[in-house]
Amino acid sequence: MSPVVKYYLGAGIASILALIILPNLIAWLIVLGLLAAPVAVYFMLDESQRTRLRRIRRRQIGG
Repeated sequence: MSPVVKYYLGAGIASILALIILPNLIAWLIVLGLLAAPVAVYFMLDESQRTRLRRIRRRQIGG
């Protein structure tokens, strides 16, 4: 299992647990944070790092 899949699986499980256990607004803020973290990190990369990341992902997919 790739690290990206592990992150999404963990984020999904944490989101479901937060929605079940915590009050409504706090749970939705946690879910939003779990989903927004990878996006924020991606936009913090330099353009050359983003290009390299896209190239590596394409290679893993088989393209």
